[in-house]
Amino acid sequence: MRNLIEFLTKYNHWFVFVILEVLSFVLLFRFNSYQGSVFFTSANVVSGKVYEWSSAVNAFFSLTKINQQLNTRNLYLEQTVNKLSEEIKTTKGDSTRLARAHHELLKEFKLIQAKVISNSIDKPDNLMTLDKGRADGVRKDMGVACGNGIVGVVYMVSEHYSVVLPVLNSKSNISVAIKKRGYYGHLSWSGGASDIAYVTDIPRHAHFRIGDIIVTSGYSSIFPPGIVVGQVLHVYNSADGLSYRVQIKLSTDFSNLRDVCIIDNTELEERINILRSAEDSLRIKQN
Repeated sequence: MRNLIEFLTKYNHWFVFVILEVLSFVLLFRFNSYQGSVFFTSANVVSGKVYEWSSAVNAFFSLTKINQQLNTRNLYLEQTVNKLSEEIKTTKGDSTRLARAHHELLKEFKLIQAKVISNSIDKPDNLMTLDKGRADGVRKDMGVACGNGIVGVVYMVSEHYSVVLPVLNSKSNISVAIKKRGYYGHLSWSGGASDIAYVTDIPRHAHFRIGDIIVTSGYSSIFPPGIVVGQVLHVYNSADGLSYRVQIKLSTDFSNLRDVCIIDNTELEERINILRSAEDSLRIKQN
């Protein structure tokens, strides 16, 4: 402390000089327009550099939007490939028909971009919250997917938020199929690892193998057919021995999920409702 006091005493005139200089510059630039303009011009160089850094930061965070666009594109391309593959089987190079099928496919549903703002993966009944709600066109029972695969089903909706029942919930039950095999089952999760789930009710006469891809079946208005669910890891007998219980590795990484798409499949839902009404009407007439 004594050394500090001696230092300040020895060089006190320098401190007084610096203080007076700062005070004089403040008075000079504040009360003289010419000198003030020179100062602010120089300051603008600093401001420009700050804005440049800010722009770089904004460009980095804009990658989130790019990721959302890729997310949507992946879903569209996945559905397009599935549809066109089916068309190729029934045509012989009819490019007009293929283009028509592509157009019809994209009209069947629209995607609502959303962000995951709350998510859990370590509970028996996990829930997920999205930042889109009724005001954005979200309704209960809409399907939710990401660029890598299926996510879940909208369970509850408010004006600006929605709660999703993800695959990682014991009450989740989604119709799926083994790709290119034609066998159907139900996707369920019984706790444990967030990347493992099971497909039940696969018939005993089904022929498939480890590594086969599991996709949505399209047997409901929630999901279009062909969205990737996962890949077959192991095959077990069901408890009653009448079907197979298939263990799959989920394609969606629920532990690192940020951007999703809510699937508005209104037109398909309307067609299914009309078909059900027609079936009910026929049943009534037969009775």
